[in-house]
Amino acid sequence: MIKGSPAGRIARMTGDSGPERVLIAASFVNRVGNGLFNAAAALYFTLIVGLPAAQVGAALTIAGLIGLCAGIPGGHLADRRGARMIMMLALVVQAVSMSALVLVESWAALTAIATVDQIAAAAGGAAWGALVARVGGERPAVFRAKLRTFVNLGVVLGTVGAGLAVAADTRGAYIALILGNAASFALCAVLLLLLPPCPALAAPPRQRRRSAFADRPFLVFTALYGAMGLQYPVVSLLLPIWISQHTEAPRWTVAAVFAANSAFCVLLQTRIGSRIETPGDGGRAFRTAGLLFLVSCPMMALAAHTPVWAAAGLIVVAVFVHSLGEIWESSAGFALGFGLAPDHAQGQYQGLLGLGFSAGQALAPAILTTVVLGLGTVGWLLLAVFFAALGAAGPALARWGIRTRPQTAVAEDATV
Repeated sequence: MIKGSPAGRIARMTGDSGPERVLIAASFVNRVGNGLFNAAAALYFTLIVGLPAAQVGAALTIAGLIGLCAGIPGGHLADRRGARMIMMLALVVQAVSMSALVLVESWAALTAIATVDQIAAAAGGAAWGALVARVGGERPAVFRAKLRTFVNLGVVLGTVGAGLAVAADTRGAYIALILGNAASFALCAVLLLLLPPCPALAAPPRQRRRSAFADRPFLVFTALYGAMGLQYPVVSLLLPIWISQHTEAPRWTVAAVFAANSAFCVLLQTRIGSRIETPGDGGRAFRTAGLLFLVSCPMMALAAHTPVWAAAGLIVVAVFVHSLGEIWESSAGFALGFGLAPDHAQGQYQGLLGLGFSAGQALAPAILTTVVLGLGTVGWLLLAVFFAALGAAGPALARWGIRTRPQTAVAEDATV
């Protein structure tokens, strides 16, 4: 392959080894399917199936809460039985359950099928984390940054496809989205067959196989990471409501927010994330993310107090700063989440981290729409300080985590 050729550039973008490229391709396919489904699921069940919105929300909430409980057991299975096998099984279950959604005609059926899907998703997510840890090679930070870049790109492409189906607004178009997502799960499972087997790793001699729940630094990080995860619905939920109800910005600004956030993350994730390698780097990156959110949230609030000609521009700049914070925050999550977890228990630890993140995402809509919106500009300022305070704990948390690892577990200078 000629160095500098288009094919060579694509190969460098998609990983340094065959297993890396396989996992990136599988994740990309999976996220395209997620984008197809997530952007139009609620519309399908309310407009096409005819279920009341409250019932749809209740079904998805119940499924999500039950699914939360499957992450840690699924991760433990991945550690003991092999991450690739558990992830493939989870993907097969999701392909079947997603296909079954086209047969849903009642609230009970939706709840049951969505619950099976969410249990498989949580178990598969923990196994995916263990796979990422095993496949990362000699430059895991670079690989994880590339992986997240293609994950973001996949969601964008899937969402565009969903938009076309929503515009068509026919039963066939919505069913095509659901079956497209099911096909993405199946294709992702097939792609994982190209990965070499990932046998379980034995715990090092004299190292106790403690549960992730007994690892206090990691538990604290899980809580902080889950709380910092409120920054994601700031762009997807809080800001669109703020724009439409409190600013003079044109309504197309809402669509521009999503496009700008996705574009900034796709373009800058690898450039920034590839430099955040160790737990110490992760602690500092977590602090940087908090400081960026400290800047972006007041800028978003300020849009309500600026003339129409300035509001749209201010919002786009705020989203750029917020996207930088998102990149630093996600990179910190990778560095600390993988760096503090023992190799033989990556699945269990990633299951715990996923539990904390998902719990934060479940609480976020209520917190953002009641507390922040209820207080208006003051709410935005409090949110900014909250993010900054969480980020400020990052370096100290990293030092604590490094001190409590076995000497061979973290090859890291404790200076943070």
